Amino acid sequence: MNTTDYRFFEDGKRYYSLNCYLKQTYKEKVYRLSLNGGMTCPNRDGTLGSRGCIFCSAGGSGDFAGDPSLTVTQQIDREKSRISGKTGCKKFIAYFQAYTNTYGDISYLRNIYLEALSHPDIVALSIATRPDCIGTDVLALLSELSRIKPVWVELGLQTIHAATAAFIRSGFTLDCFFNTVSRLHSAGLPVIVHLILGLPNETKEMMLSSVDMVASLPVSGIKLQLLHILKNTDLADYYARHAFPLFTMEEYCAFIPQCLARLPRSMVVHRITGDGPRQLLIAPMWSADKKRVLNRIHKNMELFDLWQGKFYPPQSP
Repeated sequence: MNTTDYRFFEDGKRYYSLNCYLKQTYKEKVYRLSLNGGMTCPNRDGTLGSRGCIFCSAGGSGDFAGDPSLTVTQQIDREKSRISGKTGCKKFIAYFQAYTNTYGDISYLRNIYLEALSHPDIVALSIATRPDCIGTDVLALLSELSRIKPVWVELGLQTIHAATAAFIRSGFTLDCFFNTVSRLHSAGLPVIVHLILGLPNETKEMMLSSVDMVASLPVSGIKLQLLHILKNTDLADYYARHAFPLFTMEEYCAFIPQCLARLPRSMVVHRITGDGPRQLLIAPMWSADKKRVLNRIHKNMELFDLWQGKFYPPQSP
């Protein structure tokens, strides 16, 4: 087997993992704390729609986020205490995850962001949002705050294909996404793009074209998210009526190396799977065993020729 591929990193992986990036940057383990800023979304408050994206749970993709009835500081301390007890970790990223985290009054956004950044154990701020919810005032605020501590902006693109975007009710155009990436890049703000793999009616070739597009953009990171069908979502209703094919674990774990091989060496990979809340998960149930999935992906990466973009022939013991 060829072991000279240039994509070996310090953590032994063949892609630039978030864990590797954080250890290089902060010289120690850093964990992300999922927070809830009490936001809503233009796809829920009637501006664009009232039911959200078709796959989105009632928690606004923040089912693991903190309790919005608590202050930001209280959420940080609660989550920090829970994680520190298991890992001894001392540095954290404040991740505003639930709903659209730039969709609010600018003074309110300033207050919650500053509260997070002022916490002595927080080393960076990560904000999940939509590309159509970063106005001039928000961009100016994020630029200002980035002079205090690093600020990352996570954009939920999900797919580059217009028909799929309309089906999932994303509510923004690809041109809007491109424009927002350009504005954030010009402001010196790192961008992390979310893609969902396995959306209805998308072939692997279509998914790879979405990966290729992200790889060509001036973004610093990517999240590859396996499609989950969760209870009480419109996608769950659609799946009950039209059971479309889902990735098997074997298919998904073989597909991820093909996606990673298309990324530039400098792009940080923040996620390669995902685990929906067990109490809400309808399918695919194998995704709930996240450790097993990650182990299989990493094993497949050892068998994948990143130069040729294909798997090696089976090796003899």
